[in-house]
Amino acid sequence: AASSPAATVGSELPPEPGGSGGPGEGADEERELLLARLVPASRLKEAVGASLASLCLGPLGGAQRLGTLVDCLVLNYRLRQGPGRERGAEGPLRCCGCGRFLGEPVTVPCGHTYCRRCLRRELRARCRRCRDWLLPAGGTSTAAAPLRTSVVLNRLAEKWFPGECQRARAGTRLEELLAQGRFREALDAVNQALRADSSDLMLRIYRAESYVGLQEYKTAIEDLNFVISKMPNWPEVYFQKGKVLQNSGFVGDALQLFLQCLALDEDFLPAKLEVEKILCDVLSPEKLGESLKESAWNSPHIRNKPFILGSEVTASYCDLQLCPLQSLGGSDVLEPVSGSLNRAQSAHALNSTKDLAKEDGLKRVSSEPLLSGQGKGALLKRKLSFSEQDTVVCEDGRNKHKKQGESTKRDMTLAFGTIPGDLIDVSDFECSLCMRLFFEPVTTPCGHTFCKGCLERCLDHAPQCPLCKESLKEYLASRKYSITELLEELIMKYLSDELFERKRIHAEETAEHSNLTKNVPMFVCTMAYPTVPCPLHVFEPRYRLMIRRSMETGTKQFGMCISDSQNGFADYGCMLQIRNVHFLPDGRSVVDTIGGKRFRVLRRGMKDGYCTADIEYLEDVKVADAEELKKLRELHNFVYNQACSWFQNLRNKFRTQILQHFGPMPDREENIQAMPNGPAWCWWLLAVLPVDPRYQLSVLSMMSLKDRLIKIQHILTYFSRDQSK
Repeated sequence: AASSPAATVGSELPPEPGGSGGPGEGADEERELLLARLVPASRLKEAVGASLASLCLGPLGGAQRLGTLVDCLVLNYRLRQGPGRERGAEGPLRCCGCGRFLGEPVTVPCGHTYCRRCLRRELRARCRRCRDWLLPAGGTSTAAAPLRTSVVLNRLAEKWFPGECQRARAGTRLEELLAQGRFREALDAVNQALRADSSDLMLRIYRAESYVGLQEYKTAIEDLNFVISKMPNWPEVYFQKGKVLQNSGFVGDALQLFLQCLALDEDFLPAKLEVEKILCDVLSPEKLGESLKESAWNSPHIRNKPFILGSEVTASYCDLQLCPLQSLGGSDVLEPVSGSLNRAQSAHALNSTKDLAKEDGLKRVSSEPLLSGQGKGALLKRKLSFSEQDTVVCEDGRNKHKKQGESTKRDMTLAFGTIPGDLIDVSDFECSLCMRLFFEPVTTPCGHTFCKGCLERCLDHAPQCPLCKESLKEYLASRKYSITELLEELIMKYLSDELFERKRIHAEETAEHSNLTKNVPMFVCTMAYPTVPCPLHVFEPRYRLMIRRSMETGTKQFGMCISDSQNGFADYGCMLQIRNVHFLPDGRSVVDTIGGKRFRVLRRGMKDGYCTADIEYLEDVKVADAEELKKLRELHNFVYNQACSWFQNLRNKFRTQILQHFGPMPDREENIQAMPNGPAWCWWLLAVLPVDPRYQLSVLSMMSLKDRLIKIQHILTYFSRDQSK
């Protein structure tokens, strides 16, 4: 069950930051720290200036080093734009990522649930709810783990919303066609599906991707504009539109859309990578002194507002003339990139931005709600706002211009908003192990869901799923049994009465485990003493459960007794207080405990495989007579000195081992009756003396300090004679 003392458990320490690396790494870290300090204040101008300074002083080391600047840009963009609208999609089964119906649900390690499409496309590195890594090892993985559908949630989705599940499966087939490059087949399939249901916005996304594959960019933009008009807070749509514009050569339009995407979802990984690449290319030292070609930033049919890097920023570092970075919105009509633009318009735009650079310094990347109140004569008001489009896209995909003051209707009546009462069945929410309502449901990587306590007890016996027998060694090693939040929310909403009863039963069970006089858990292993450390190596399933319950109830205590051939365990023992538990990857643990109160067993019992007992605690009988107390102190001092002499005369090897395991011998106490168990040094000495456990048990059971000192004196006298020989 356990071994005591436990062997020392080593652990590899991660290398210290900055301990290795090439020259100049410290300077790079200082630059990153400088940029990090600028983000909370949204000091965009200073952040860009610091980036330019670092570029002039040395290379950034890749586009990823501009991540802090991107964060600053997004924060500035979000603050200027104001709070976004609430997402239109509502329903009991909704994806944490895209906010749409939870088709083929997959529960990630943090306990939140995404549709398979969001995870398969790797749209974000962190969870949108808790910002935990969605991928192992800090968000990077060489071999992606298979995405397993959550069995319970998928069964509920199929039962409650069969039509939506059929749509999700059709979307999976379309994605397979797109991944194989069969764009014409995908387009035909999407058009056929849209004729049956023209309100499905996801089909519009797939059709836009098909058009992009066929290089029909104008039609793709029309579909994406239609989706934005219906669901303006969907980050992926802005990213898709930005990629179309970027591939067409309109980098400024694409940058604006990528920033809008990140303003809605700061962890949208593909958009962040694209912004970093664009900024790395634009801010590279070889391009700082050159004027950017307008054709790379400006769509000729878009009225736009320049994004200017102030002249005073660049002059202080590079003394270079910096051209404007045009910040442009998307368009309702996309024309092919042309190398010949109106040079007069281009020169006018460049001259006006240079004048404004001197006057205003750094201008922000912004959207229409910000610019509408600014009356700069040199700047034309941008018409593209990501919540108010210039155009209204008809159901057939054609565009028409919106009259002034006309609003775009965005009614999102969802088919998965409510659940008929007759479809709510408590049996759909029962744990397959305990056959009771889920309590703290957790979902394994293989997709099966159990009560947290039930799963832990199964993993105590074997590191595999109780249903499909798939290995859960990595899951056990991480010990991250996160609650499946969506399932818990559904139970709270639709089965509140049953959940209340389930919680009541759990509270009664916890209270029973918390009692430290009745049915106290007993660890039958070795001798333990008050104030003396007792490390344990726990590997038996029954004792894993016992230790876990002691931690969960908050008592962090259990009894320790030696075995007894007749009664199972001895009549006397010592309570142990858990100070720390170090779990090993295979489920075993090294438990650091220290002795507490002594007890006598009154009644024995059994609970889930481990022993229990009703106990009463022991305390030393106080000596009240002054003369007897004086004699007791004299005996105490004599035995203490005798113990110190014996310990000092030990061989260095033995003395070192004792000190490493038990620590130094406690000092002599002035008030020998202050503690209910007497002086601490007596128990330390009894633990280190090589005496038969039965003899030690007799000393542990004594309630007279005088008798205990006499016993110890006899032992020391015996061993001292051996030392003298």
